[in-house]
Amino acid sequence: MRVLTTMLFILRNGNSSRKLASKLPKYGLMACIVRSQNFSSVEITKSLELISNDNPKDIKISDMKIAKPQERPMVVLLSWLMAKRKHIGKYAKLYLDQNCDVLNVNINPWQLLWPVKGTQVVAADILAFLDKNPSYAPLMLHGFSVGGYLWGEVLVLIAREPERYQHVLDRIIGQVWDSAADVTEIHIGLPIAVFPRNPVMQSALRKYMLYHLKKFHKVATVHYIRSSQMFHTNLVRSPALFLLSKSDPVGAVDSNQRVRDSWENMGTKVYWKCWEKSPHVGHLQNHPIEYKKELATFLNVISFPSSSAVQKKMEAKA
Repeated sequence: MRVLTTMLFILRNGNSSRKLASKLPKYGLMACIVRSQNFSSVEITKSLELISNDNPKDIKISDMKIAKPQERPMVVLLSWLMAKRKHIGKYAKLYLDQNCDVLNVNINPWQLLWPVKGTQVVAADILAFLDKNPSYAPLMLHGFSVGGYLWGEVLVLIAREPERYQHVLDRIIGQVWDSAADVTEIHIGLPIAVFPRNPVMQSALRKYMLYHLKKFHKVATVHYIRSSQMFHTNLVRSPALFLLSKSDPVGAVDSNQRVRDSWENMGTKVYWKCWEKSPHVGHLQNHPIEYKKELATFLNVISFPSSSAVQKKMEAKA
């Protein structure tokens, strides 16, 4: 009973970053701005933040719209569950070094469990931001783990009003999927993300997740399935890079291969890097030189702001 109570408390309240985010103002008000690691972080909502090289005083956001159009590339960083700020900063810097802005998106376990009031609200915010700030172009997606599911929820919204949001799709010139996890792995991935070093709690949460998927089929599971369908039949036709490993039980090779096959059948060019051994969302840490080389090569192929000089710079930092 104590284990279950602790588990549900963590799922409901999230980690410490969620508690901090809950104290921030809503996006309809002036965004909260902080300066760290030599870049600006602008909290737009509990789940969205704009990361930029700009001076914080020059960044003003109201009702999801930036007061001063930026006229620069943007990367939508769809983070993994319980991602630590210092880790996200490493990925953001890869793009900040190329004068791109980064829209970092994170969700907590509670938002994942209850999509109607959780992830679907976040998905609507992502789409609203991209829609209201057309000066951010081109766009690129860089998603991790459940980020694939979250992007599927965005695609569900786009599919409802395709003409209205076509300009968003047209601006996306590339997509990177690191350890992408399908709905079939949710009961495996969530326990590991929430309790990375506690096998007992992992087991308890895994059992609860199986119960949750069955018990709350109409309010949760059907949305996971729909998102997965949209991800497999992706409306984004731009080239994609998959980064994964054979030893990752969450971002499994088989499920990623099914996505790859589906996309290639629709004409999407897919690039593939699969390591023999590397932990879930740990490829950059375990294979920094190869990871940055794969990413730099891909950015050059899709002509995302990444000259040969920038490519050499990224590889040199590995």
